[in-house]
Amino acid sequence: MNISTELSALYDEQRALRERFVKAIRSTPANITKDYEFEVNGAKGATLASLFGDKNDLIVIHNMGRGCKYCTLWADGLNGLLPHLTSRTSIVLMNGDSPDQQADIARQRNWNFTMVRDADASFTKDMGFASEHDGKLHRMPGYSTFYRHEDDSIERVGFDFFGPGDVYMPVFPMFEMLKNGAADFRPE
Repeated sequence: MNISTELSALYDEQRALRERFVKAIRSTPANITKDYEFEVNGAKGATLASLFGDKNDLIVIHNMGRGCKYCTLWADGLNGLLPHLTSRTSIVLMNGDSPDQQADIARQRNWNFTMVRDADASFTKDMGFASEHDGKLHRMPGYSTFYRHEDDSIERVGFDFFGPGDVYMPVFPMFEMLKNGAADFRPE
């Protein structure tokens, strides 16, 4: 099949726009100076620095918790990529669920993530993935990337939000190419 000149130009435009998007996000790194504390796999007292393990790069998946079917969908997909991701970076899945709830869903879904609880959401809010409206905390899905320098300072390098149709869940772009698109698809 020949790809038309118009489609070829659109592919090039899409790649160039993505490159500009990533460059714009990465052009505004932020130093992390606050000492955040988390629960990791149920154990209290973990710090952001400890989440790096033996790597200098870290991906934090901001997850809304077990009540969000879409967040579960993204975690299911990323779980399959974990061996590839962890060959390059540390990665954790963070939400506000209790350690028991986190362990339960990880067991049910066969997730291999390090599960991190940001109970008071201070980190999640500071990263822009939670806010309070009408006295209620609202978390948003996405991820942040961090780099730990030789002097142990930590820099937030980038971030992006998850949502239906994004580039991080292949289900959506693949469904777009079906005759009726995603139709009434809802994750289970």
